[in-house]
Amino acid sequence: MIEQRVDERVRVVTLSRPDRRNALTPDGLDQLETAIADADEPVVYLHGAGTAFCAGADLDAVDALEDADAARDFSARGQRVAQAIETADAIVVAGIDGAARGGGVELALACDVRVATPTATFGEPGVTFGLFGAWGGTVRLPEIVGLGDAMEFSVSGRDLSAEEARRIGLVSRIVEQPEAVSHEIAGNDPAALAVLKERLRDTASKAEQERREADAFAELVRERKRRNDDGS
Repeated sequence: MIEQRVDERVRVVTLSRPDRRNALTPDGLDQLETAIADADEPVVYLHGAGTAFCAGADLDAVDALEDADAARDFSARGQRVAQAIETADAIVVAGIDGAARGGGVELALACDVRVATPTATFGEPGVTFGLFGAWGGTVRLPEIVGLGDAMEFSVSGRDLSAEEARRIGLVSRIVEQPEAVSHEIAGNDPAALAVLKERLRDTASKAEQERREADAFAELVRERKRRNDDGS
């Protein structure tokens, strides 16, 4: 289900179940969580094999859930994966080529950077058959695109084009080769990347964030001075 390779300073994580549009089973979610947790490169590039990014939860797995407790566990698994992406030390870049649906959108929302190809599409179709994405999407989507666009996208069940997704801020760029963006980011200083992710993800009070910002900046300056003094 999950394939990995390292390309210089980028760990490429591939959702590899193209015959099911990379839909995720409970085992697939566990594999993805492990892949993210094990990455020690400064950048992780997450993408899907074949013609889709990710169709979300495997509906066969959903239909096999026996009761409410099993459904809660499945939701919690997806939430743990999204949390692992969000809190990883690495900058996680989602490269969306083709369809991102339901949980696929939710995984992308947890990533630090989202880029799409011109043919990418986005949708939350669960509402059309009595479900919705429950891997943290109802929390992250309004934070990222605003409540109005989040509500319309979620309740309409319609698909968004790459251009529409960029307009509302669901993706930041539309490019032909999304993986190139991950290498562009990986070309920067790893320590600065890690600090920026930590600072931008901080949810403390404004005053505390500013104190931590100053401390982090001071630490980077100290390390830069040490390297300059060592001639490295």
